[in-house]
Amino acid sequence: MGFATLTLTAIDCPEPRRLAEFYAAMLGGDVKGDPGDEDWIDLYLPDGQRLAFQRAPGLRPPEWPRADRNSQQLHLDFDVEDIDAAHEQVLALGARPLDADDRGGERGFRVYADPAGHPFCLCRA
Repeated sequence: MGFATLTLTAIDCPEPRRLAEFYAAMLGGDVKGDPGDEDWIDLYLPDGQRLAFQRAPGLRPPEWPRADRNSQQLHLDFDVEDIDAAHEQVLALGARPLDADDRGGERGFRVYADPAGHPFCLCRA
């Protein structure tokens, strides 16, 4: 039995509001922040989880799939019902494909970078 509860996942990025809005368009939820403070923005998800976005002006995104010079540190996985439709939607939101060849569905995921360069996967639900 653990002794702590996960409160949120904080993601470094150069533009917190822009990245929060990217994920809000994917996941739904409410983007909130203190007026006048654009260094920390929260995304409250419909299921009660929270993602936070914290300003990191000099952020260097990881190099996919390398891990020898600057590791991923973390990545997010998202289950989707229709991976082809989700592919088009994340591209329209500003994501870029890193490894979108799921070998005709043999591999159940595709890898993308969000607008700040963080890797994330769309996974077949």
